[in-house]
Amino acid sequence: MKKSPFIYGSTVSFDSFTNRENESEKLYNNLTQGVNTTIISPRRWGKSSLVEKVLNDINQKEKNIKTISIDLFAISGEEEFLEVFAREIIKASSTKWEDWVKSGKELFKHLIPKINMGIDPTNDFSINFNWEELKKHKDEILNLSESIAKKKNIKFIISLDEFQNIANYSGFELLEKRMRANWQRHKNVTYCLYGSKKHMMTEIFNNPSKPFYRFGDIILLKKITTENWIKFIKKSFKNTDKNISDKNAALIPELMKNHSWYVQQFSHYVWQKSENIASKNEIINALNELIYANTPLYQKEVESISHTQLNLIKAIIHRETQFTSNTVMQKYKLGTPQNVSKNKKNLIKNDIIHEVEGIYELLDPAFELWFLKQFYNKDYLLKIK
Repeated sequence: MKKSPFIYGSTVSFDSFTNRENESEKLYNNLTQGVNTTIISPRRWGKSSLVEKVLNDINQKEKNIKTISIDLFAISGEEEFLEVFAREIIKASSTKWEDWVKSGKELFKHLIPKINMGIDPTNDFSINFNWEELKKHKDEILNLSESIAKKKNIKFIISLDEFQNIANYSGFELLEKRMRANWQRHKNVTYCLYGSKKHMMTEIFNNPSKPFYRFGDIILLKKITTENWIKFIKKSFKNTDKNISDKNAALIPELMKNHSWYVQQFSHYVWQKSENIASKNEIINALNELIYANTPLYQKEVESISHTQLNLIKAIIHRETQFTSNTVMQKYKLGTPQNVSKNKKNLIKNDIIHEVEGIYELLDPAFELWFLKQFYNKDYLLKIK
């Protein structure tokens, strides 16, 4: 049995990567030419896959550049971040664990690292510091990559995923300032910073009062177009000895509003249900399965928000724009203008809505279909028939 060519829920394989040629080229050039880069977009639009693909290309072509990828999602505080940061830099600087130990002991002037090696030293390697000393000399960690790069005549590219999570660390304001103060002086290290909270990333990098304002180039990741999704879907079906028409392939990105994660998921369900040719019946069954699979999440989402927030979603789904006008507030029972402002901020913070060119919309296209069915009995299958 052939493996599905559609990937969702994780970074896509390189075969499943589609139509980010312009962004890939720009990011590749930025990182190899020393331009710090921030990528901003809503969650699940393909940021991590883009970075992974570009770093893989760099690893293949640029032998003098060492790449480091750190996901801050599971890192709970400043101490852990600095220790992980140091460990990954030391590991990337050499392929020999003996060099890691040597580097760990020679590169620090004030800090005394405690290095632990497991049974498999190539994978089980950790480095720890005394926290009180680490707080005093954190600059040694933040400058470690530049120090090693100069000593070994190499360059580093460091990518930090879920970068906005540093805002959850105790005393993060000081860490943020020290990061910027040190990293902006690095000549041999380039940083790629991105995350899944668009509003937080925008605040960090577009607010003039924040340390990382104008830290480097900003790539505002856009959706892949319907035309390119059609080409990708048809090609993926063909490569696995199946077929889908242009019209039916177009239904998938159109229903999912070109949302990368959902287009991949929807395509996967259609592919699974199709023996040879994907007809409208397979698309209908796949859409039902997609909505059914996500229904518990949508129900939990609705249960977690207030009544006036729910009403604001209703106004947004019906393409209202003047939320504080008397007519709209009364029609949807939105409360006061203060309620509207507060609810709007909370829905943005929780990644339920976002603003595109002055218009608010739901981030999750499948949630919108489910919502219209639940609250207005609008059958999303009519969009297919």
